[in-house]
Order: sequence, then structure tokens, then C-alpha cells
Amino acid sequence: MLHWKEDPPLVLIVDDSEEQVRFLRRLLTQEGYRCQWVFDGSEAVAACGTGGIDIVLLDVHLPGLDGLAVCRQLKASPETCLIPVLIMTGDAARDSHVDALEAGADDFLEKPLAVRELRARLRSASKMKRYVDELDNAAASILMLGAAIEARDRHTNGHCRRLAGYASALGQRIGLDRHDVRALEQGGYIHDLGKIAISDAVLFKPGPLTRQEYDLVKSHPLVGERICAPLRTLERSRPIVRSHHETLDGKGYPDGLRGAAVPLLAQVTAIADVYDALTSDRPYRRALAPATALEVLTEEASSGKRDPALVSEFASIVSAQVAVVETGAS
Repeated sequence: MLHWKEDPPLVLIVDDSEEQVRFLRRLLTQEGYRCQWVFDGSEAVAACGTGGIDIVLLDVHLPGLDGLAVCRQLKASPETCLIPVLIMTGDAARDSHVDALEAGADDFLEKPLAVRELRARLRSASKMKRYVDELDNAAASILMLGAAIEARDRHTNGHCRRLAGYASALGQRIGLDRHDVRALEQGGYIHDLGKIAISDAVLFKPGPLTRQEYDLVKSHPLVGERICAPLRTLERSRPIVRSHHETLDGKGYPDGLRGAAVPLLAQVTAIADVYDALTSDRPYRRALAPATALEVLTEEASSGKRDPALVSEFASIVSAQVAVVETGAS
């Protein structure tokens, strides 16, 4: 029996054979695992969606939604894509193994199951899940670090939260999928992560920056991207971190990208970033009215700095929000 430093992994058994489920429950319990079981594919997807499942032992031949379809659904969802899935099948066809891998399975077991092999594959999957959880914890720590960086400047209080909300709302409005919308929300919190490498003396200098100081400030997107680079869960947000200061006219930084070379998620974030900066109080000026801030964005779009269509869609979001506020105040 295995001994676990923390709670034993929870294994979801998915098989339409009650006899097979009983066998696996008995074996896994003896090995120290916790078990949950369902008998069809739809129940498997629902069980994984509730959270807490560490490993899935998945039979291919199931009533309704078969195992390969279940695997594809799990791997397509950001909430379940990192759960190790071990496909089980008694199909002797040569390409059954390939079919499982193409569906996104992390491992493959042939029926009848060899107990020694099953034990080894489960141990491997448990380690994988533990590493993934540690990775997610690291990503969560980076998100918290982003908030801590914002807290250094009392004048930007709430900026990351508002930026995440504006950017994800614009992403939804233009029809981006949920993965990209989630990346926009994460990106709102970590877009300025690289400022951790810049001293307060430079960041909050009351007078003009020297050329050397300005170059240091302009390096923060590259520093932020390097911090995020090892983390798979932040992969979609990395273009935001690197390119949110790029502009379509090629005059942005750090890469001087032009036109469509500027990643769409970075363009969306930049529009939200500029708007929130303009509508927030700063030591050197009072916050602008929403209409005035939108005029600035519209002028930037006219000059080739922003995408006019994105600015127009964002203006519609802001106008709707302002109308709700005014209605509530009247």
C-alpha cells in the first residue's frame, strides 16, 4: 500500500462494467487511493467538472458518449485539461493506442489489465498531477505578485481588477473563446509583472526620466514574459505581458510590432489599459470623463495606433455601463 504525504489522489473510474468497477475499486483502495466511479461518459465529464478529481481511468467503450469523446472534452476544457487521463481498452486493433493519444490521453492500458502495470501507470499519473498542481500554485503566486506590484502605487489601486474586467468584456463582445477570455482576465492582473525589476525611485520619479531610466521602464514587458515563460497555465497570457505596449503604427515597445503582428489579446488589453489610466486620478491630473477618454482612443485609432473596430466595440461597452450608472442615479 502506498503512503501519501497529503490526501491520497482521487481516481475516477469510468467503466460500464460493474464487475470491472468492483475490481478496480478493490485494487485502488488496497493501494491507498480514494475512488469515485461512474458508468457512462456524460457522468464522467460532469464529475470532472465539479473539481477534485486527480486521475481518470477511462474505458473506451461506453454507452452514449464513448471514452475517446470524453477524453477530448476533458482536454478541451481549461477546468479539466490538466487531469491525467488513462485510457483502458480491450480493442486489439493496432491503431487503438494512437486513437487514444490523438484524443489527448496521457497514458494507455490494455485490457485485461495487468495489475503491476496499472500500479506503475497510476503512480506515474499521480506524480504528474502533483507537478501540475505545483505549477498551478506557481501561476496563482504570480497572479498575487501582480497584485502586489500594483499595490506599490496607491494611485493605481484597483487598476488590475478593472483592466481584467474591461479586457475580458471586450473579448467576449468580439466573440473570443473562453480560453482567450480567461487569458485576458489573467493578463489584466499580470500585464505589468516585469515592473518588479524596476526600483521605486525610477517608477515613481516625480520629474522626467533620463534616457537610461526610460529604457529600463520599457524593459518590463520582457522581464514579465520571462517570469511567466515556464508556466503552461499562463501560456495564453504571455503575449499580453510582452506586447501590451505595442501599437499598430510600429511605434510601440519592446519589439516595434506593426499592424496584425501585434497579438489580438495584447491589442484588447492595451485599449482597456489606456482607458482605465485616462479615467483614473493621477498625481499630475484628475481623471477624465468616460466620453473624453473614448475620444482619446478614437483619435488614436484614426492615427493608426489602435484598431478602429476594437475601439468602437469597447466604446459600446463603456456607453452601456455609463447608461446603467446614470439610470440608477436618476
